[in-house]
Amino acid sequence: APTVGREHELALLAELWSKAASGEGQVVLLSGEPGIGKSHLIQALRERLRDRPHIRIRCQCSPFHANSALRPSIVQLTRAAGFHPDDPPSVKLDKLERLLARSTDKVRDDAPLLSAFLSLPVGSRYAPLNLSPQRQKELTLEALIRQLVGLAARQPVLLVFEDIHWIDPTSLELLDRLVPQIPRLAVLAIFSFRPEFEPRWIGHPRVTSLALNRLSHRQGAALVQRLTGGKALPGGLLEQMVAKTDGVPLFLEEVTKAVIESDVLTDEGDRYALAGPLPPLAIPATLQDSLVARLDRLVAPAREVAQIGAAIGREFSYELLAAVAQRGERELQGALDQLIGAELVIARGRPPHATCIFKHALVGDAAYATLLRSRRQQLHTRIAHALEQHFGEVVEHEPEIVAQHYTAAGLSLQAIGYW
Repeated sequence: APTVGREHELALLAELWSKAASGEGQVVLLSGEPGIGKSHLIQALRERLRDRPHIRIRCQCSPFHANSALRPSIVQLTRAAGFHPDDPPSVKLDKLERLLARSTDKVRDDAPLLSAFLSLPVGSRYAPLNLSPQRQKELTLEALIRQLVGLAARQPVLLVFEDIHWIDPTSLELLDRLVPQIPRLAVLAIFSFRPEFEPRWIGHPRVTSLALNRLSHRQGAALVQRLTGGKALPGGLLEQMVAKTDGVPLFLEEVTKAVIESDVLTDEGDRYALAGPLPPLAIPATLQDSLVARLDRLVAPAREVAQIGAAIGREFSYELLAAVAQRGERELQGALDQLIGAELVIARGRPPHATCIFKHALVGDAAYATLLRSRRQQLHTRIAHALEQHFGEVVEHEPEIVAQHYTAAGLSLQAIGYW
């Protein structure tokens, strides 16, 4: 990922990492508007740390789960434990115990709590908790913090909470408890958010605020040069692109790709030349327009898969996508491959157990915006039905997700039963 214009910020994060790795824990409050490069900067730090011994913990907040208690931690723990959808509960419990053993010698204390947290039946292996909901929440938060403390005693930890402007109240409570403890741990915690979020940890010891600004004209031109692989663009076109994107890196990146993918330019080996007079709408006017232009150039199945994924959420499983798309496996995989090749979607794992995530929340927003209202309602209905028929765990433990899809489908009576 190009880090043009972010050299100072990356150097600051690297310096804070060095302090954290030596036991002087640090918190970074990373703010910036959508598309400004928060995730890019975090990824650049990850790449810089690749060869250094450390542990990574990544929690992603989402507007779809802003009321789902501790959802980012549930997803992170499930991934870290290596749960497989086909694993029986006893195998998942074995995996959870192995995961906990890496960070604590009190596995028998924490396993029952975190099993309940992950909605995992423990059978006869552990006694029932018999705790009030409030007490169980307290002890679960303590257990989650204990895991981090234990891991940090083994190796320095890079803890990333992304998009906390969408954080659920219980996860926010977890961070409130965690921030005062960070200074004595080998942890660099980075919390990213949009400017409308007001963090309450400013002024705490070892808390650094880092706001990402827009790129300068020169930095914007350098980013385009990086994205074209060093090939020069016609001067007037480059000027227009940099001026129109107003220093927002994601916008500039998408406009560059949209222009290169269009028939406005011809590739002449070491440079691009105009194929003819520049059409008035050759450069999309907004980030939304540039993303829609790129989606419009996809073949119909890939565009439809992007729209279905967007209706599901920023992150969507291959299994749910397949259940809703109702296409042949080869056609579905081909459509996904095109989205991945266009760098609009990132895939983790392999089908049928793959998880897909839009490269940026704004990509999903753009795909969703291309849907007619009637088609949106139809898709949300199909998603809700697929969840009911094939994803009993979601229905049982995250009923609010089913409710959200029925609400978006305009079926409020069906939604009420899940709220």
